[in-house]
Amino acid sequence: MKDKGDRVTREVFNQIAPGWYNFRHWSIFRAELEALAHKWQKGKLLNIGCAHGPDFLPFKDGFDLYGLDFSPEMLRFAQKYSQKFIFTVKLSLAEVSYLPYRDATFDWAISVATYHHIRGKEEGQAALNELRRVLKPGGEAFITVWNRWQPRFWLSRREVAVPWRKRDKTLYRYYYLFSYHELERMVKKAGFEVVKSFPESSYHFPIKLFSRNICLLVKKGD
Repeated sequence: MKDKGDRVTREVFNQIAPGWYNFRHWSIFRAELEALAHKWQKGKLLNIGCAHGPDFLPFKDGFDLYGLDFSPEMLRFAQKYSQKFIFTVKLSLAEVSYLPYRDATFDWAISVATYHHIRGKEEGQAALNELRRVLKPGGEAFITVWNRWQPRFWLSRREVAVPWRKRDKTLYRYYYLFSYHELERMVKKAGFEVVKSFPESSYHFPIKLFSRNICLLVKKGD
């Protein structure tokens, strides 16, 4: 059943790829990513679940860019995006729980709104283990997922199907909703140090518990 679910999820993202390219042309985490680009300055950077490519933009100067996604259509639009904004990126079709790179390949990594689409806790943990494996010692990664405790999901289960309208039909995207505590526990189990745990910059309330997104900056030990 899991394999069937993964195939369905992949096909949904193949179908919504043109819409994402047209209507989500800019990263919603632009401020966070620009701050990281300023902090990291240069190096080999991996974008896990890169979709159509907008999260690359803050890193297009000074970084050696790599990206992967499980959707061939998303990668097609990511190539188009890179050509439009004049940057070079090496793209791979792959699953996030099995990264096609050698150990300690990357200085930095980002994964924006990706891990919450993984079905099954074991697969989710395997994906975080793989992230740690491909980072160099001392390397950092920026991760975002949807928050279980944002108000729209207070009455929902942890696993939800979120609609996306495409012309005359509705497509449903699978989400596993994390809490801050759960995601922090999983990255620590994978061997990471949590450098910072915080909401998205557009969230202005004093209690982070109810933010739409969970943002983590994690580090692989030396």
